[in-house]
Amino acid sequence: MLKCKNCLIPVTAPAVSINDSGICNLCQLHSSADHNKSESIRKAQEMDLEQALERSRRSSPYNALVCLSGGKDSIYLLYKLKVEYKLNVLAFTTDMNVPPVAWENIRRTIAKLDVDHLSFRPEEEFYRKFYRFLLKNQEERGAVRTVCYVCAPLFEGYALRAATEKGIPLVLAGYSPGQPDPERMVYEFPEHRICQTDWTPPELKNSGLFTDSELLRFWNPLRYPQGTKFPRYLAPFHAWEYHQEVNIKKVVDLDLVKNAVSASPIKSNCHLNWLLMYSDLKNLGYNPYMPEFSALIREGKASRLYWKIMMPIINTMIKYKFGLGRYVSENLKWLNLSAEDLNITRPKKKEWDYSTNEANSLPSAKSQE
Repeated sequence: MLKCKNCLIPVTAPAVSINDSGICNLCQLHSSADHNKSESIRKAQEMDLEQALERSRRSSPYNALVCLSGGKDSIYLLYKLKVEYKLNVLAFTTDMNVPPVAWENIRRTIAKLDVDHLSFRPEEEFYRKFYRFLLKNQEERGAVRTVCYVCAPLFEGYALRAATEKGIPLVLAGYSPGQPDPERMVYEFPEHRICQTDWTPPELKNSGLFTDSELLRFWNPLRYPQGTKFPRYLAPFHAWEYHQEVNIKKVVDLDLVKNAVSASPIKSNCHLNWLLMYSDLKNLGYNPYMPEFSALIREGKASRLYWKIMMPIINTMIKYKFGLGRYVSENLKWLNLSAEDLNITRPKKKEWDYSTNEANSLPSAKSQE
């Protein structure tokens, strides 16, 4: 596959072209002026974050709720807040397909840092059902975009609910720069999305497959009494200087994770991702995470050599379903799906306009199940 010599983004990714010298249009457009502008924005966000963390000290018993997935970034975030900032933090985990290595990282970190930890496990049959539905009815940007951008608002909402009910002023997530999509969040969820917007996905609501009690799992601030104080939801690694390999080395050196393999996002990420990547390689022709990693490479926040070596290995494991790629077959079996069921059936979803209850055309018959 033709890819950029500089950032490794494949030519099959959306809106990507590569010139005769092997350099993509995104790298050609990336300039020192862009870097300076991004750095100026980062410093402004860092100042806001420092002020928010300082104000949070007035709250009791917790200053912040930290979303802890067991990956390198959420672990290092928890460490910085507890040890470097000396905040009283509540670690929060939504147990949806958290892999064993991530649970080992979570238990090790919680014990080492001696912080309170709250874990919530939604009913498996519920999220199994929406995984099935979404994978069979993907939007044009593929499986990762379709599934993760329903799954993420679900666990983000669980964190918001816990913080709201406990009077915690901040929810902090270990999103790296480039996560999530800027259309959803850049450093912070806008206030109106937390305080005024129903996050219930229209595609689930309009399908006719989900009960009212299942849809109530999604964040909806309109259910709370008027005057309820809601937390801010921030991504500190958008504000702090960031590099993937630095965070991996930090959590290993601090003995929060036993080794670099356990800290690798390849090992600690949700196992469903292997099926999502398989679907996108099949339907879109590229690994859906490569644009994110390419952006980090372009900005000097990730190692080009690492991803030059690892991405072809990952794609080969996925294609032939061996090693970690075995989770493709295991998840197909768990969801009672075949490769032929992984279909793109609808155009690009309208981003986050949940207040309109508008969704792209979707099959509504319960025969989908």
